[in-house]
Amino acid sequence: MDLLSADEEYTAYVRGRLLWLRRIAYSLCQDWHRADDLVQTSITRLYVKWRHARQAADLDAYVRVMLVRVFLKEQRGGWFSRTRLSAAPPEAVAHGWDADLTMDLRRALALVPPRQRATLVLRFHCDLSVEQTAAALGCSTGTVKSQTARGLATLRELLDVTPAKEDR
Repeated sequence: MDLLSADEEYTAYVRGRLLWLRRIAYSLCQDWHRADDLVQTSITRLYVKWRHARQAADLDAYVRVMLVRVFLKEQRGGWFSRTRLSAAPPEAVAHGWDADLTMDLRRALALVPPRQRATLVLRFHCDLSVEQTAAALGCSTGTVKSQTARGLATLRELLDVTPAKEDR
């Protein structure tokens, strides 16, 4: 395949998945501007690796892993903590949703440590299995399970929610 058709293929893929990537990025960082930056960095890296990436068995999974790794690398690098001036107001919520609950959940999710947040977003927003999440994060399934449990416990604590007891 020549360079022009590879570029066209890349452009078509990115155009079709841009909103999906942006939503995932927002779920990770809780800031639309920062989400755009994460997506931009990810699709730039994707372009550089396009010849290899387009041969992946699951291209969406490949790109999602790139996005999560960009987010986690940024968190470790300290850039975010030095440049964030103030929290952005929450974006408008779709009709039919409980706006207060959504805002509370977004605020609480933003306070969950980055690795736990990434695990929660992949498990519950992206609906990945434990194994798929482990592959995306480059860790063991046990780590995914413990990060999920800790992340959910943190969310419950922040939201002041007590888990329901199972009736026996």
